[in-house]
Amino acid sequence: MNNFPEPSSLLKHRAPFLFVDKITALEPGQSATGIWHLTGDEAFFAGHFPGRPTLPGVLICEAIAQVGAIAVSSDAKFANKLPLFGGIDSARFRRQVIPGDTLEMSVTLTRMSSRAGKGSGVARVSGKVVCECELFFVVVND
Repeated sequence: MNNFPEPSSLLKHRAPFLFVDKITALEPGQSATGIWHLTGDEAFFAGHFPGRPTLPGVLICEAIAQVGAIAVSSDAKFANKLPLFGGIDSARFRRQVIPGDTLEMSVTLTRMSSRAGKGSGVARVSGKVVCECELFFVVVND
């Protein structure tokens, strides 16, 4: 079994805005996969939507971006750097994500320079695609 770092060792995010519970695959500087267990106790479910709690699409995109930041931050050449979410293209939502689901987010970096990059992301629940998007990152000094 592979031992991957804790997400908080590669991300600056902390609760309640850390949306990666565990890293399940990692190729430093190339790709990463992580999971987020949604318990239903998360505050946003109370208002989105009362009686029919659904994970907001923007938070799915943020969770994917956090996994992308893990892929970037895990590369030694980006030590002491901070990847920031710079933009998103072609986001498509295919299914709802509800309390009790485990969201699996994967990102493959498609282009990286010393200051910016691009990645292709997908989120799944039980193997079914819930969101696909193209992400842009800006890399700054930490």
